[in-house]
Amino acid sequence: MAREGATIKIEELPICEEAKGIYSESGITELYPPQEEAIRAGVLDGRNLVLAVPTASGKTMIAELCALKHILERHGKVLYLVPLKALAAEKFHEFRKLCRLGIKIIQSTSDFDTMDPELGRYDIIIATNEKADSIFRHRPAWISDLSLVVADEIHLLGEPSRGPTLEAVLTGLRILNKRAQILALSATVSNADEVAGWLGAALVSSEWRPVPLNEGVYHDGSIMFRDGSVKKVDRSDRDHVVSLVLDSIRSGGQTLIFTGSRLSAVSLARKLQEPVRKLLRHAEERRLMEISSKILEAGEKTRLSERLAKSVSYGVAFHHAGLAYAHRKAVEDAFRSFAIKCICATPTLAVGVNLPARRVLIYDYRRYEAGQGQCLIPVLEEKQMAGRAGRPKYDRSGEAILLAKSEDERDFLFEQYVLAKPERIWSKLGTASTLRSHILSVIAMGLANSEEGVFDFLEHSFCAHQYGMNSFRSSVVASLQMLAEEGMICYDGKRLAATPLGRRVSELYIDPQSAVIILEGLRRDRSRSNIGYLTLICHTPDMPKLYIRKRDAELLEQFMDSKSDLLLYDLPKDGIDCEAVLSEIKTALLLSDWISEAPEDAIIERFDVGSGDIYAYVESAKWLIYSAHELAKLQGPKEPVGHLSRLYLRIENGVKEELLPLISLKGIGRVRARALYTADFKTLDDLRKASPKDLHRIPLIGPEVIKSIKEQVGGTMSAEEWTAIKRKRGTRQLSIEEYSTA
Repeated sequence: MAREGATIKIEELPICEEAKGIYSESGITELYPPQEEAIRAGVLDGRNLVLAVPTASGKTMIAELCALKHILERHGKVLYLVPLKALAAEKFHEFRKLCRLGIKIIQSTSDFDTMDPELGRYDIIIATNEKADSIFRHRPAWISDLSLVVADEIHLLGEPSRGPTLEAVLTGLRILNKRAQILALSATVSNADEVAGWLGAALVSSEWRPVPLNEGVYHDGSIMFRDGSVKKVDRSDRDHVVSLVLDSIRSGGQTLIFTGSRLSAVSLARKLQEPVRKLLRHAEERRLMEISSKILEAGEKTRLSERLAKSVSYGVAFHHAGLAYAHRKAVEDAFRSFAIKCICATPTLAVGVNLPARRVLIYDYRRYEAGQGQCLIPVLEEKQMAGRAGRPKYDRSGEAILLAKSEDERDFLFEQYVLAKPERIWSKLGTASTLRSHILSVIAMGLANSEEGVFDFLEHSFCAHQYGMNSFRSSVVASLQMLAEEGMICYDGKRLAATPLGRRVSELYIDPQSAVIILEGLRRDRSRSNIGYLTLICHTPDMPKLYIRKRDAELLEQFMDSKSDLLLYDLPKDGIDCEAVLSEIKTALLLSDWISEAPEDAIIERFDVGSGDIYAYVESAKWLIYSAHELAKLQGPKEPVGHLSRLYLRIENGVKEELLPLISLKGIGRVRARALYTADFKTLDDLRKASPKDLHRIPLIGPEVIKSIKEQVGGTMSAEEWTAIKRKRGTRQLSIEEYSTA
């Protein structure tokens, strides 16, 4: 190892020569300063560490080096925790280079309610916090083999929706496996030392970046930076944003623009299209047209995907959670390859994948919060966005710029954001509504068999570390009382034990209150109607809800009045609660349209959502319908079990019940299944008897699909038939969008 204060070379690291070769081939010859600090702090010797440094400062490489030590030398297993599926996919791609060393890697972000026993065969498991929490509730044997746990984006402990799960996972892991090393990775936060104290870890906190960051505020043609320097911007366009983007492109850079809403992101992208196109070379335009075509080919064509494809052809894109995953990834890949010059994005991109740009424009520093109106975004969020400025290996510096309309606003933005430190992060675990699920999990897993045992467990939490146990003791007692009253735990004031219902609810990974609502609804069910089940799951706290627009209210109220007999819960009398029910009904109607085979574009238009939103609601609905099915088998009336099983498959595939046999085939989605059914191939037996020639006449059914069908259903396909079909490959077939209304 290099002497104290000297730069540590890759060749000096205490890792195997093959691993050193992997980094050398990537052009990495020495460590960054924060990485050196981490090494000297003992991270490779197994010491717990919180590494709080800016984006692109080498956090992932430290995790890789630790993983190498644990797997190759200590024969351990690594768990890498991330907050988002997109991040899991990104980290999986980054870690794949280690496969050359014989290291087996897997990402686990799929359905809940499984212990995934095959994960035990892998050396590195990359999982979302929620997936890891779900797995641990099944107590798989491989937990004891974990020797390193990496918690990425640890600052999200302070985020209300994700923070409590991350906190509960780390609290449980530290109890279940006291030998495991904890490596927590974070952006710079004000109280990283407090997080380190909670984890019993050393702290490495640094502002160092491989590409220096210049933060500033733009006003009236000039950018004033934090260091006092001023940059004039060519006002070739009267619009300030257009001028800033074109200025960056002319100097060979790219721009990320963070906006406060999806509508704003799309609108800004449209505004930038023509000005950016004028700066493109012919070769760039051809490349962008290819990317645009691939976007149109990915999934069902919708007005949103058409807008995106058009925007991309001009060298600009928008990016938000309403886009389908394939479209978001296409935009990200095209930006990384420098094909797209500017992305207009919502802040979700700042906490998602690593996508730096030379210039970052923070277009909106206020956003609408329900019940509060327009609010200032947190400094931590602004710093996350600003941290995307500067692309290593390509940019000498990065620029993060806020926009001001006046000198007073410029001064305000300097004080509020540019010169400010990120806020402290505070635990969000201590409320009864958040605690009840995690307390049930602790009892069901056998980690506590008394009230005192529950308190002992929670003593290890970040919440107790920050506030002390007395601050949320009453919430713990309220949670225990609720779980006992609903029959999920046996509680006599001293001893605690999970009932079969409690254990199953914990394994299903649903809020205990959701289980109560579902069971009560199933017991009063008489109609066996799909809309009854859909509104029931949308009535649970686990189901995300659609926003109610003014024009929605009257139609939803009419539906609620006319279909109230199908609802499996009592309608509220309070005005606020009534509005919440309307939101639930609107969400249920979206799901109803989905299983009725409404085209995506029609759903997008009717409900003001994107393809990505549809899939998010579908995933949540699948999980809750599955949970309802399992609860009905365990304790509810048995009559709905078969209906719920079929409804699950319909939600998963977006089809009417008549298509269920066909969509059981691999490669046959809802559009192809409808095409087969319309052509009178309604059963697997029909397909078994069908000739390849007959199948080839059907829209969207090409040679490879025919071969796959025949392999799955049985029947023969001669070499002559295969050759004849392939020769007709050029025969025109209806496109997906033309057939989507079939």
